[in-house]
Amino acid sequence: MSKKNWIGGIFLKDEGGYEIILKSLNHYKKRLKTIGNSPELKDSTAMFASVLQQEAMKTVPKIDEIIKNIRDCLSESEPIDALIKDISFFQKALACYESDIKKAQDTGYEYFMKLGGDLSVVKDDINIIKLAQEKINYFTD
Repeated sequence: MSKKNWIGGIFLKDEGGYEIILKSLNHYKKRLKTIGNSPELKDSTAMFASVLQQEAMKTVPKIDEIIKNIRDCLSESEPIDALIKDISFFQKALACYESDIKKAQDTGYEYFMKLGGDLSVVKDDINIIKLAQEKINYFTD
């Protein structure tokens, strides 16, 4: 049986994909830390909001750990394949970042505008996010 090769690692490390991944992870962390201010959460029940905020705070340390792992792989102290276990987390962060950019464009809510930063700059990240989502999942035999 042949071992699958993670081509997504080449994108991540050699093609600069780590930049959008790190940007998305940092955005995701910021989103989780400020989730209580989200317009979507303000309309929900207090109990649901509290549980969601607690879960969000449990996720933040995981994001910090993944960012450290990426930096270790970039510095070559760890092999890039060590990040395979985090692909689903990369996808979550990319999806969150993309969704929040679209919400900023579509709704104009101040929360999303501040969260993402300069909309004229971050809207260009949508194409990069789509490419990253496709490439980080790519394996070959």
